[in-house]
Amino acid sequence: MTSEKNQRAQVDVHLILRNGDRVLLGQRINTGFGDGCWHMPSGHGEDGESALGTLVREAKEETGVVIDQADASLVHTMHHWTGSGRMALFFQVSRWEGDPVVTEPDKCAAWQWFPLDGLPEQMIDYGRLALEQYAAGEPYSERGWQE
Repeated sequence: MTSEKNQRAQVDVHLILRNGDRVLLGQRINTGFGDGCWHMPSGHGEDGESALGTLVREAKEETGVVIDQADASLVHTMHHWTGSGRMALFFQVSRWEGDPVVTEPDKCAAWQWFPLDGLPEQMIDYGRLALEQYAAGEPYSERGWQE
């Protein structure tokens, strides 16, 4: 009898908040992962919460902006290995209410707008890859898997 182990991947959502050709990135601090690096507003769903529900909640919690699920478009999906299997969903939003502010100063030093073709040097690797793939119109990518 063989034993099979089903893969379980953490689902996380990432907000590509667009202002023209620029995207909003935050500089991470005190998180234990990628501190000092820039990354999109993001987070993991809570039990019973949809991906779009997570996106709306995380946007408000992390940046103070209010987005409507109807304004979010899934633009990239990444299946990656970062210590465990992860399925990352990247949603573009170009319309929102409010101005981005640092609402979690214990986790984020600053929010800043960057052009898609001028991303900062210090970025979380999979976030950079996802934004590059998104800019190139690629809907799917993989990263970190051993073949």
